[in-house]
Order: sequence, then structure tokens, then C-alpha cells
Amino acid sequence: MLVKNIYQTIGNTPLLQLDVPAANDVKIFAKLEMFNPGGSVKDRLGVNLIESGIKRGQIKYGTTIIEPTAGNTGIGVALAAQRHGLPVKLVVPEKFSQEKQILMKALGAEIIHTASEDGIVGAIDKAKALAHEIDNSYVPLQFENPDNPKAYAQTLGPEIIADLAGKKIDAFVAGSGSGGTFVGVTQALQKKFPEMKAITVEPEGSILNDGVEHPHRTEGIGVEFVPPFFKEITVDGVKTISDDDAFSNVKWLAKNEGLFAGSSSGAALAAALQVAEELPRNSNIVTIFPDSSERYLSKGIYD
Repeated sequence: MLVKNIYQTIGNTPLLQLDVPAANDVKIFAKLEMFNPGGSVKDRLGVNLIESGIKRGQIKYGTTIIEPTAGNTGIGVALAAQRHGLPVKLVVPEKFSQEKQILMKALGAEIIHTASEDGIVGAIDKAKALAHEIDNSYVPLQFENPDNPKAYAQTLGPEIIADLAGKKIDAFVAGSGSGGTFVGVTQALQKKFPEMKAITVEPEGSILNDGVEHPHRTEGIGVEFVPPFFKEITVDGVKTISDDDAFSNVKWLAKNEGLFAGSSSGAALAAALQVAEELPRNSNIVTIFPDSSERYLSKGIYD
């Protein structure tokens, strides 16, 4: 396949039917988003945030893009901004993977660290403060921007339906950080399959299941506040997955599927296996594997 630029390779990622011993003969399909050029599902978001901002006139020549991020959105935003020669400042809590921060810098972004204990809320506050200080700046703010779920409702959801070529989807299981991927894909899939269950996934230390907030090793998912996008759908359930279960599945995927998946993918698989026990025989579950394990090696993902 000949392409004229790397942006043409965003999307149309493989959908893998996992060879996993799920209960009730349930089939589990995983969308492999690590095959995007920036290595994650957030490439779709980065392009939509930047292009939509340009169309609305919020981004002009020389506008500084400022975004709080745990990593993958920063890579996606930096990749999309690079096409237009826009300067990028990414506000990242110190605790997140060094590999992701190195990739953001490689794309030309400046990293501004905030204290790990302040979490993503601290990064959001810092990004907003910077926007007040810097003329001609724009904060897409994935955590509040409706362009976030729209990116997935318009691309990832329809791709899944096309990939399955008429197969019914009984449950969609996916992690939530900003909530955009989960909500956007749910909106697209439930238009086609109104009875489909929408189950989101979080690590222990996230608050969706009324748990106590605390640090966790699983990156990319988990929330400190309920994503506002959740108001747009009915969430049928929340699966809270321990770091041990998530990382165990990361190792299983490498040894049994030859798949280098990140910890949020391991959590998604653990949750999908739980959901399989609750569904009728021969049901179909779709999940999202957001990124690869290679950007977490410094975190000991295979230890």
C-alpha cells in the first residue's frame, strides 16, 4: 500500500479474534490500536482535536497547542500538530512512562512536568494556567472536549462493525481514562446493536466503582473524576481490575498470541473474560487494546 504521508495510516487497524478460553463459548475480538503510526488509539483523537480546532478558527498559524496528558494523547496531538508546524507543550504528571515522554519529545513537543501526587487534575490546572500566560494558545482538553468521543464514534465504531461483517455484538468492553474512546464507540455500536451491553474497565485505585483513589501501575485508564461524556450513554457495568490481573494478561498475550499489549489491554482482557461468564452461550464481545507493551518496558511490564 503506497501512502503519501503517515496520517493516511491512522485507523483501519486489525480486529483480532483471540484464542482465549472464555466461558460459555463466548468469542472475544480485540481491536489492535497499537498499529496506528503513533502507536495507540489516541492517534485518532489527536487528528480530530487539531483538525476540528483549525476548522473552528481556534487554531491559527503559530498557535501553541497545550494539552494535559498521561502520554498517548500527547503523542497523538504532537503527531497531528506536526503536520501544520504548530508548537506543542504537553503537561504530564511525572509518574508516567518515560518511553511515552521520549516519543512526545521526538515529535517536537515540549514536556512540562507536574507532581505525580497531583494526578491528572494537577496537569489540567497547569495547562489552563499556561494558556492564560501564552498568547495565541489553545488547550483542546480531551477531558471535556466533545471532539473526543466524536473521533471514535466516526472512525473506530464503524470500523468494528465493518470488520465483523454482520456478526452481532453482545457486549463492548473497554477502558476509560478521559472516557472518549468508550463513549464514542458505544454510541456507534449501539446504533447498530441497541441491546448491546456497554461495560467499562478501570484499575483498582480509580473511582468509577466507588473505590478509594490510590496509585496504580496500570497506565492509560483510571479516573480521578467521572468523565462528563458518560452522561451521553448508559453504562451497563464497571469492571475494576487489579494490577496483578492486568499484568498477568499482558504476559499471557505475549506468550500465547504473540501480541505485545500494554497494561490497559491486559485489564480489558481480564474484564472481557469476566463479562463472558455473564453472557449467553456463543455471544460476541468486542474490546479495545489501546497500545503496546513496548512503551512501558521501563515500568517492568513483563517482570
